[in-house]
Amino acid sequence: VVMAATRNVMRAVRVFEFGGPEVLKLQPDVLVPVPKENQVLIKVHACGVNPVETYIRSGTYARKPALPYTPGSDVAGVIESVGEHVTAFKKGDRVFTLETLSGGYAEYAVAAANRVFPLPDKLDFRQGAAIGVPYFTAYRALFQKGCAKAGESVLVHGASGGVGLAACQIARACGLKVLGTAGTEEGMNVILRNGAHQAFNHRDPNYTERIKACTGPGGVDIIIEMLSNVNLDADLQLLSCSGRVMVVGCRGRIEINPRDTMSKESSIIGVSLFLATEEERHECATAVLDGIEAGWLKPVVGLEYPLEKVAKAHEDIICSSGARGKMVLLL
Repeated sequence: VVMAATRNVMRAVRVFEFGGPEVLKLQPDVLVPVPKENQVLIKVHACGVNPVETYIRSGTYARKPALPYTPGSDVAGVIESVGEHVTAFKKGDRVFTLETLSGGYAEYAVAAANRVFPLPDKLDFRQGAAIGVPYFTAYRALFQKGCAKAGESVLVHGASGGVGLAACQIARACGLKVLGTAGTEEGMNVILRNGAHQAFNHRDPNYTERIKACTGPGGVDIIIEMLSNVNLDADLQLLSCSGRVMVVGCRGRIEINPRDTMSKESSIIGVSLFLATEEERHECATAVLDGIEAGWLKPVVGLEYPLEKVAKAHEDIICSSGARGKMVLLL
């Protein structure tokens, strides 16, 4: 690594064509990026892996980066250098990011200074890499788009992954009644340790009836939905009057009956962190940093992979039997 730094090159994952996990190519001699005005260079210690990165890599997502590119948004590491006009950070600062400009699956990454945040000593780099996209997305889904209020109920559908656990922690801290689903006993236990009042196994054929028994005739006020192409039709049956489904994740099409929304005046609302305004991102950041300070925001790290196993990570995040926290790459 010292030799590589001396030669101004680094290891980084590059995508030269859209396709399956096999298009992720680890290159040993990628130039280390140089931070420009209002940018910082980060020595990456860990990088989060998000499902959306697999959609982008496959070429099926609405946003297609110019090829070749390096995936990765959520890095945690140490400031290596800063560009002009950067006063908030200095070399040696521990930080995490919401997004990067050069890509996070690499030994070094450049990020805009306003997408970088201090990483408190109470969290390690693995946890730091599990904050950005999951917690900002969860907060946006719950409050900026879902208009959640203390005392309401929320069902986090697929709650044992990165965004799901973030939603459970945030909702519980903000006074909501939190229900969560997972596909394994271990996943259900993780949910209960991280804010859910009750957990349900979504592999149980009768799990929706169990949820209805729990919520009573009123139904659930908000559903945070990670797999809407499977669950959306059933979600509409679980909602309260004026209830809303927040579509965070989707892997295909589904048929629903729009009449189900009319009978309760319910809403289906898509959530995209990419569309957040600067003001909205600042609101998310304030909530997240306050949560870290207060102690209730504790990222759960799941499967860990070295950079060499990035293709396996992309395969597992889509095909694994059940998530148990945020998946990270370690450098």
